[in-house]
Amino acid sequence: MFFTYLRRELAGRRRQTAIIAIGMALAIALVIIVDSIASGVKAAQASVLESVYGVGTDITVAQSPTPPGEGEGGGPRFEFDAGAGTTSDGTTELSQSRLSAGFGSSTFDDGALVTVQGIDDVAAAAATLSLTNTTFNGELPDLSRMQGADGGPSTDGEGGQAAPPQGGPDGAGGSAFDVDSFTVLGLDPAADAIGPLSAVSLSEGRALDADDAGEDVAVLDADYATSAELSVGDTIDLGGTGFEVVGTVTANAADSASASNVYIPLDVAQALSGEDGMISNVYVQAASSTDIPQVQADIEAALPDATVSTQEELASSVSGSLSTASSLVSNLGLWLSLAVLVAAFLIAILFTVSGVTRRTREFGTLKAIGWSNSRVVGQVAGESLVQGLIGGAGGVLIGLLGIAVVNLLAPTLSGGAASGGFDLASGPGGAGGPGETSGDAAGGRAFGPMGQTAAATTEVALNAPVTVSVIAIAVGIAVLGGLLAGAIGGWRAARLRPAEALRSVG
Repeated sequence: MFFTYLRRELAGRRRQTAIIAIGMALAIALVIIVDSIASGVKAAQASVLESVYGVGTDITVAQSPTPPGEGEGGGPRFEFDAGAGTTSDGTTELSQSRLSAGFGSSTFDDGALVTVQGIDDVAAAAATLSLTNTTFNGELPDLSRMQGADGGPSTDGEGGQAAPPQGGPDGAGGSAFDVDSFTVLGLDPAADAIGPLSAVSLSEGRALDADDAGEDVAVLDADYATSAELSVGDTIDLGGTGFEVVGTVTANAADSASASNVYIPLDVAQALSGEDGMISNVYVQAASSTDIPQVQADIEAALPDATVSTQEELASSVSGSLSTASSLVSNLGLWLSLAVLVAAFLIAILFTVSGVTRRTREFGTLKAIGWSNSRVVGQVAGESLVQGLIGGAGGVLIGLLGIAVVNLLAPTLSGGAASGGFDLASGPGGAGGPGETSGDAAGGRAFGPMGQTAAATTEVALNAPVTVSVIAIAVGIAVLGGLLAGAIGGWRAARLRPAEALRSVG
């Protein structure tokens, strides 16, 4: 009787059923698409973080940078003795390389690594030292030729007039400067299971191994090696020391850069940069995902001055269009889904209540012939539930179609993690403005502003996954919407009295 009456009522009210089902379908489809895109954005953020922090890194430990004191900061300073450089044809060439902690970064004692390794449920931990290698190359006029015997300006011998400037790269007393910088990461060659090197694949040569401790060997990012015209077997200058290039690596994620341009043994990096016994980061892997909160709390208690971050917290530091997409999904997408869902529920409730009002005589008569209130409520709820399930099925199909379109378009999102870098340029004249790395004929020279460069920028194609949980949420919403509309409509129908129906029949 229940199903016969149910089928007859739904067939007789096709318009109401269609409106409720379409509204529910659109709301559920939007929820499915937004939830799937949110999962895709989280996966993309994880991919960016892996390229910087490595695969399997659950927690990172770092030291918050402290403001530079008076007379500190400003990046590396290059100083040359009076007789420095080589002079030829009236031009003196100067060159100096400095390896130091990145501008704006902070280091701390490597004893923190031992402390972290001793904490319960820590499966692995590794330390790194982030450095920047800055090389200054310059060409200046030979000042000795521009001075007379008495130490003053040289003269041309005619009337005691000062001789015109000579020498320099332009032969007229000009100067040229070039400052180049790239990132260097010191790490333990034996700890490749966690940290930045766990997110790369060997391209050429070999990787660093435990025997490389204390050796002047380096592994280069393949893209950097190409741009610097270096290959396996060549020598790269780091802080004035030549390092043999033993291999090149590429990031595992497509269209991404690895965490650094150059990788060298940690002990060598510490000694060469003057950062003996110091590190920049500790990468931690917990025994299981459920242990992460406990491990984080224990590290914070053991190292109160350190900044301890989980992968979820690090995701907020990812910049670029990936950060924008995450904000849109988290804010606009969430509230839009809720608004449409509430609207669909209200439509279902209003149409159900309206239908019950039009069926006053029908329900009153059914109660007059013996139908109980619970049976009336069950009948109305059953009708609404079926309408909700129809909308749910349609919503799942529309949602899957929308996800397929997103995956077909595969929009590219970029994300990066910033690190300190230098961009110095000399400008003509001596006004200090940015310009080409050259001096003017009068010998003027100036340095342009220093900037920040990105250590790793990753481009990720957004992929919206379809999961069982998404489908389950869709079905749950359909059932909830149908039951809510049916409960309210059934409650109104149960309040009808048989006498009212009998009066309306006449």
